Amino acid sequence: MPDSIIKLEDVWKIYLLDKVELTALKGVSLEINPGDFVTVMGPSGSGKSTLLNMIGALDFPTKGKLFLNGKDVSLLSENELALLRGKTIGFIFQEFNLLPNLNALQNVMLPMIFQGVPEKERVEKAKRLLVSVGLEGRIMHQPAELSGGERQRVAIARSFANDPEMVIADEPTGNLDSKTGKMIMEILEKFHSEKKKTIVVVTHDPNIAGYSEKIVNIKDGEVVVNHHQASEILWQK
Repeated sequence: MPDSIIKLEDVWKIYLLDKVELTALKGVSLEINPGDFVTVMGPSGSGKSTLLNMIGALDFPTKGKLFLNGKDVSLLSENELALLRGKTIGFIFQEFNLLPNLNALQNVMLPMIFQGVPEKERVEKAKRLLVSVGLEGRIMHQPAELSGGERQRVAIARSFANDPEMVIADEPTGNLDSKTGKMIMEILEKFHSEKKKTIVVVTHDPNIAGYSEKIVNIKDGEVVVNHHQASEILWQK
């Protein structure tokens, strides 16, 4: 079993826009290990989104190496990578990304379909997850019938559907008021502490960093500080 879930070795990401090279990541090296709670912070345009795509194995480096559970992603076929990623990583998005024509239960069941989980097991597990995020009374509601905070809780339940080792949350409190945002972070903290899940939160909100054990600051495509104790951090704008 590899030590790290995700490992970036001297990763560069260069995009070509109208024949102009745009360097989004510059030689980033980073490891995320089982049980970590990591916050990735940085201003807009810092390379946060590109780094998120690398951590989630959603994109490939232009230069450097990216390993998912010890496997070099460049050596995997699209199908192999999709299956490995689907089992290893869950995603939570700022915009929730729920399917509007499906109810909460069906939205949470969806990732399990792609992993071939039998229907009875899908239903039981989805119900359990929705109960665990406090939505036992909203299981059959469609997204339009739910508040923003409730929709994000459905998204959290969905991200844990395949029992992933790691969940990546991209600005998970960005569209929520501070009270609801705090509740969302407490749910993630609970999954981390009770179920020993690895959590990576990408945010520009310094308040979120207080929940994590490691902070990665990124600026102009480079990791400028890699703190290990969130409690010691003073966020500097």
